[in-house]
Amino acid sequence: MQRLLNAGLVLCGLMFLLPLHSSAAETEKQPLNLIVMDPLAAPLACDCVKGYAQRKYEKLAEHLETELDRPVNVSWGASLEIALKEKTVAGADLIIGKDSVVRYDSAKAKIDVQPVACLAGKDGGVTQSGLIVVRAKDAAQSVGDLKGYRLFFGPKENEEKYAAPMKLLQAANVTLPEKIETYPACSDAATALLELDKDIQAAAVISSYAEPLLEGCGSVKKGDLRVVGESESVPFVTAFVNQELSTAEQDQIKQALFDMIDHPELLRSLETSIGFLEIEEQQAVLGSSKKKE
Repeated sequence: MQRLLNAGLVLCGLMFLLPLHSSAAETEKQPLNLIVMDPLAAPLACDCVKGYAQRKYEKLAEHLETELDRPVNVSWGASLEIALKEKTVAGADLIIGKDSVVRYDSAKAKIDVQPVACLAGKDGGVTQSGLIVVRAKDAAQSVGDLKGYRLFFGPKENEEKYAAPMKLLQAANVTLPEKIETYPACSDAATALLELDKDIQAAAVISSYAEPLLEGCGSVKKGDLRVVGESESVPFVTAFVNQELSTAEQDQIKQALFDMIDHPELLRSLETSIGFLEIEEQQAVLGSSKKKE
């Protein structure tokens, strides 16, 4: 009888503890999955130019962990597909990268994202452009001189190397070739251009942010290429949140990004003068540049 009584007491005790254990499990904070696709992030760029293209997003992850009071997992990749293959993340809650590429990749992956902030550069700029370059001794002096030229673009998801320069060329009455030649990286396009026979008329499109890296990393020598045209400005590095997150979570992430301005060391780690800005400020800059054109 005593044994039955003891067993009953133990069972009651276990039943009392079960809700507590369940409650603790439910309140355990789930990690935030941060995907970094910024081409100026250290793992995605070379360290050939001092103080440039070495953004340390692991420092941002530490900041987010503190501000959000939850773990943050980070994965880097030139594309969303590559980043998601890493075992360090279990999804994409916050994606920071080149605006047009994130939009393209997230749509392809059927992930509903919303832009919430844009990252300013050291100069405070939040946009980029496509530069049309020719070899130094080429006769072309402007975009209008490129009629009949072979043209090397970037992948279509890179707006500054595809749609934007095409618009510039068409405005100058340059007929686009039936077969569009593309190269995945600015260095590939520049190298392909330089390797052509000197009698072949050709031009390549590179991203404005990549111009100092081409010489710094040795892809081209100083003076090898010359800019003959620049596309309209397009958004550069933008932060997107997954729409599956609650409104409260999205607002907390957004505020944590804006709070960077109060952390000088973090600003230096991300090579930015003022941190993340409202999307509306980026749109205002784009609108202003279009009016000038």
